Amino acid sequence: MLTLYDYLPSQNAWKVRLLLNHLGRPYEQTLVSIFEGEGKSANYLAINPTGAVPAIQEEDGYTLAESNAILVYLASNTAYLPSETLYQAQVLQWLFFEADYVQSTIATRRHWMLTGKDKNRPGDTLTSQYHAAIKVLTVLNNRLGQSPFLAGPDYTIADMSVFAYAHLSDEAGLPLPDFSNIMRWIKAVRQQPGFLAETYPYSIDEYSYREL
Repeated sequence: MLTLYDYLPSQNAWKVRLLLNHLGRPYEQTLVSIFEGEGKSANYLAINPTGAVPAIQEEDGYTLAESNAILVYLASNTAYLPSETLYQAQVLQWLFFEADYVQSTIATRRHWMLTGKDKNRPGDTLTSQYHAAIKVLTVLNNRLGQSPFLAGPDYTIADMSVFAYAHLSDEAGLPLPDFSNIMRWIKAVRQQPGFLAETYPYSIDEYSYREL
């Protein structure tokens, strides 16, 4: 059976749980206490050299890290990753966008604010990050004004990946309701069969205030 190395408050790990839920694929869950330093252990670094979550391990010992790479692997030959070359490339486009822009703005800002780490960051850093996050939301809003989902007419892993943090933008102090197309899309994603509504706050981890 597939093993998922998980940290419950991580929305990157949630993406993988979401896809597994859509697929109805069973898995074993191994929790990694990353803020206690478990991700830096030799055993875990052998699974994911960066020490981050999520990671997966197949029964044959094959391991894979990075949430978007895991989504591509698990969604292969399913409706969530189209086989047509251009459409597939559009899915990858938004996965790369998520990794480059959503993670560094919305995801990071939310993490800082929910764990109190924003108080340890310079004010100009927070201000520039806020404006960068607004730009990310504007790009997404414009795209979703042109298409029901990010990569086209159908729901794919591109939506799963971006949704993970974008739908929680209000927790990053961002005016999410100002972006009507994103709000419509959030509703559409939540209506997908097998949607996984359960998420976990950082407050369940007493060590989450620590820096990695």
